[in-house]
Amino acid sequence: MSNSLRHGVISGDRLRSFDDINARASRIASGLTKLGVKQGDSVSILMRNDIAFLEAAYAVARLGAYAVPVNWHFKPEEITYVISDSGSHVLISHADMLHQLRDAIPAGITSISVPTPPEIVANYKIDPAILGTPDGAIDMESWINEQPPYDGPAVPAPHNMIYTSGTTGHPKGVRRFAPTPDQQKSADAMRVRVYGLKEASRALLPGPLYHSAPNAFALRAGKLGGLLVMMPRFDAEEFLRIIQDEKIDTIFMVPTMFIRLMKLPEDVRNKYDMSSLRHIIHAAAPCPADVKTAMIDWWGPVIFEFYGSTESGAVTFANSEDALKKPGTVGKIAPGAELRFLGDDGEILPQGEIGEIYSRIAGNPDFTYHNKPEKRAEIDRDGFITSGDVGYIDADGYVFICDRKRDMVISGGVNIYPAEIESALHALPGVHDCAVFGIPDAEFGESLMAVIEPQPGVVLDLAKVRVDLKKALADYKVPKAMEIQSNLPREDSGKIFKRRLRDPYWAKVGRTI
Repeated sequence: MSNSLRHGVISGDRLRSFDDINARASRIASGLTKLGVKQGDSVSILMRNDIAFLEAAYAVARLGAYAVPVNWHFKPEEITYVISDSGSHVLISHADMLHQLRDAIPAGITSISVPTPPEIVANYKIDPAILGTPDGAIDMESWINEQPPYDGPAVPAPHNMIYTSGTTGHPKGVRRFAPTPDQQKSADAMRVRVYGLKEASRALLPGPLYHSAPNAFALRAGKLGGLLVMMPRFDAEEFLRIIQDEKIDTIFMVPTMFIRLMKLPEDVRNKYDMSSLRHIIHAAAPCPADVKTAMIDWWGPVIFEFYGSTESGAVTFANSEDALKKPGTVGKIAPGAELRFLGDDGEILPQGEIGEIYSRIAGNPDFTYHNKPEKRAEIDRDGFITSGDVGYIDADGYVFICDRKRDMVISGGVNIYPAEIESALHALPGVHDCAVFGIPDAEFGESLMAVIEPQPGVVLDLAKVRVDLKKALADYKVPKAMEIQSNLPREDSGKIFKRRLRDPYWAKVGRTI
């Protein structure tokens, strides 16, 4: 490896300087203006991790418009819903995805075709026949070259409008108002504290840009003059190689990545130099305490965690010392944030009692759900909002998440939190992962179902699993039904896609709860 460090943004074998990225973003902004995009409008971006994604997002922000990252895992009808709901009349997309959408693109949409880069083609085994610019679309590269640099007025740049993956119905676009200078200063300080991003950071992003936290992480890292490496998809050993070769110091991760790293043979893990690491932040899904401890043992006290949502921002923060001292915690309440734990009657609960978590950050610009202000009102109580999580705060000020309120199972009138049972299952030998949820029960309304994914090569005896669970849990918390399943369905964030497991049971009885 060369002694000189590289700077700019890397994707695959491509390195683009920050100057080039800014120049291209300026020309894209100019071109979008000619297409009628103005302040307050929306522009949809349908791309996997790519340098062009950042350029498009920066360009849209210069116009005071909203970039709308679209989850490229969505089916055509889901993609067209987001494009239509957001009010976009321009879609910037990788060429192969435009080919696959074909006639599903809503009428009146101008499509800009971005060449699908070689690292994406290789990692996703894309058919070469769909890499050309589709008929009727604008070729991004030739179009950029025709545009002058943008010379319009400076306007406040809003956050990207992220569509949350709703558990029921269509996803909702979180439309946050453009920050004031003071709010922007507060947000930048938060990103230093939570994301670890500061001038000349050498950052690595292995997660998808359409998710809110990876998106915010990458857009900030791309402006700090150091390095941003974006992986087309996560590969455990390649991830370690990049850290070593590019002297990475700051990373945004999800717990699934930790688990995959720990599965590497010890000699592979020890082969790479991790000494450059300074700040590893993770979020999006619960991290098993034993995995967190193992990662800290390996990398040192450089692992941090936050809890929050697209709507709330980061409302708690934990360092490695917190994780070791209070296994399972998501940390203490972050500076500037306030939390309340409310009972079913809406009353504030005391320390130690489990309730629905409501939060606010006074310095955050407010938001609405695009086209759905009534949904925004539903999650608000006295200026505090909830994402439906249930938890408590202990006497030392540490916050613990117990479950999602909507995941709660009510069996025979008794509230049962699946996360507690999942935690007990995780502790059993041979269990790699699991999902516990409610299924219809003629007598009790709902009963518990557990789907368990064993570790590779392990054969689990469900009768023994049941006996072991009864040692840790009250009998009514032991699932009536259990099954073994390999490769549980997952979202890119690492969360198990529990709805895909749960819905078939409820479809049979014609109700959802």
